[in-house]
Amino acid sequence: MKHKSFKAILIASTIFGSAGLSYAQDATLTIESWRNDDLSIWQDKIIPAFEAKHPNIKLKFTPSAPAEYNAVLNSKLEAGSAGDLITCRPFDASLSLFEANQLAPLTDLEGMSNFSDVAKSAWITDDGSTPFCVPMASVIHGFIYNVEAFEDAGVEVPETEAEFFAALDAIKEKGNYIPLAMGTNDQWEAATMGYNNVGPNYWKGEEGRNALIKGEQKLTDEPWIAPFRQLAKWKDYLGDGFEAQTYPDSQNLFTLGRAAVYPAGSWEISGFNTNAQFKMGAFNPPVPNEGDTCYISDHTDIGIGMNANTKHPEAAKAFLNWVGSEEFASLYANSLPGFFPLSKAAVKMEDPLAQEFISWREKCEPTIRSTYQILSRGTPNLENETWNASVSVIKGAETPEEAGKRLQDGLASWYDPQK
Repeated sequence: MKHKSFKAILIASTIFGSAGLSYAQDATLTIESWRNDDLSIWQDKIIPAFEAKHPNIKLKFTPSAPAEYNAVLNSKLEAGSAGDLITCRPFDASLSLFEANQLAPLTDLEGMSNFSDVAKSAWITDDGSTPFCVPMASVIHGFIYNVEAFEDAGVEVPETEAEFFAALDAIKEKGNYIPLAMGTNDQWEAATMGYNNVGPNYWKGEEGRNALIKGEQKLTDEPWIAPFRQLAKWKDYLGDGFEAQTYPDSQNLFTLGRAAVYPAGSWEISGFNTNAQFKMGAFNPPVPNEGDTCYISDHTDIGIGMNANTKHPEAAKAFLNWVGSEEFASLYANSLPGFFPLSKAAVKMEDPLAQEFISWREKCEPTIRSTYQILSRGTPNLENETWNASVSVIKGAETPEEAGKRLQDGLASWYDPQK
């Protein structure tokens, strides 16, 4: 019997080769992540779905605290104790891991063909040649509104900038709701849910963003000043005391039914569903003029890659290919409403508000936040400076032109293509 078993092993090794045996043998893959809030979703939904189709591969989801993730992961990678699969933050943090040969290149991974260039932009080398993480999810920017407030003021969902301000004027005149729920105390909202929310409609998404990276456009050009002009008008609709209003304050104003419109990221959906006791809707950033192409910030947020030193590369690739599948896209998106799959697969959302956000992909061109790729590597940091500039323009402390010049001067001081 022992002799027959040994012969069987020899035959198997001849037929399957070393790569085949990686599938044939049992493999347990450990996943590193900062999304500790998602532990039950992975354990109850995602892992069982994968293991049902790959019975020889077991998964362990082992998240760290979000604020500690980068340090914990780096320590594990240096010690050789990191998991087989690495959840990837967007842009430079993950790029540095790849450049240190800690994340494996995924150029030949079949599942990468299911993603657009925009989707892959957060986890690819600067020259666009080598992806190193599979895109998992993005967050989409737009506006969430109180349906009752719109009915109270007799306004419709705006499609153009003029209609947007006409609706805010009507809500303000009616006097029952604060038109816009956003403060400037924490700064980042003014840039993230303000400037980089409405801005892509002016700089034409990827066209303008890439032109800025190449030095073909400047932050003093009209497409980059125009969004500040819109933000300058927001001041009249933010309500009393907006200067001291924090991010949680704005969330509470809206969910308590005191504000009509919330400049939003889709990550708010789950919390708003829990806390708001009224019907909500959403609309994409209104275009400057009727008939204009609309653009949305469909911002790359989370990906997953392979530890370059994993002992189970074929099993890890099997999982990464599955992450690129329609099955994973639907499962992940409906488990975490507001975190949208980045694959080309059409996904039907069970949550109506999430479905409204994701439907904009069918009519609008996608882009990512303008400051996130390459342009915030130096000092002054363009992302942080854009926070400050957006707040200054809203408060009226700086004109749109002054803000644009300050940002341009800062970028040109260290970024060669802009010098």
